[in-house]
Amino acid sequence: MPDVRADFSRREVVDTHAEPWQPSPAAGVERRLLDRIGDELARATSIVRYAPGSRFAAHDHALGEEFLVLEGVFEDEHGRYPAGTYVRNPPGTRHTPGASEGCTIFVKLRQFPQDDLRACVIDTHQLAWTEGPSAGVRQCVLHATAHETVTLLHFDAPAEPAPVRYPGGMECLVLAGSLSDERGHYPVGCWLRLPPGSVQQLRGTVGSRAWIKTGHLVDPA
Repeated sequence: MPDVRADFSRREVVDTHAEPWQPSPAAGVERRLLDRIGDELARATSIVRYAPGSRFAAHDHALGEEFLVLEGVFEDEHGRYPAGTYVRNPPGTRHTPGASEGCTIFVKLRQFPQDDLRACVIDTHQLAWTEGPSAGVRQCVLHATAHETVTLLHFDAPAEPAPVRYPGGMECLVLAGSLSDERGHYPVGCWLRLPPGSVQQLRGTVGSRAWIKTGHLVDPA
């Protein structure tokens, strides 16, 4: 399989709803490839859709896996994870994923540092929000290390944000509403990746929500 958006020095914007579904090795499981380096054992960021009753064979995550359940209920032998659940499976973990009722997830594979061993399951509907980076914005930090920070942002009111610099790059998935910056407009379902050193003034319509990850693109290989 050819690499997809593998030049991390480039700005990328993808309407995930417009991307074609591609088959996976598991029957009933399809994916939309956002970025990918490698074949089936790949460093990858994808939207993955499980048909009802589909599942993957048991497998290890040598370099970790993180995902956010977008629709339906994701399952493995460790539990059931409904829409809004954020999960981190660190290096060395193993599971048999599936979805008896069907689900869609946003997933990142093989992108953990070897020393990031924190496992977590977070129901984002039960989060305690704190003041965000600008007026009218709330945030909740899902994961933070010296290497990266994963955050949910919720926009309560229009605001004029200050420019933010991303020394280690930035990645965003719009979960509700729409976002914009000085270079474009990003509706729900849009995936945005900014290279290290980027500067951005991120705005959101009232009620918008986004998954944001920063710091992790300094050495993506």
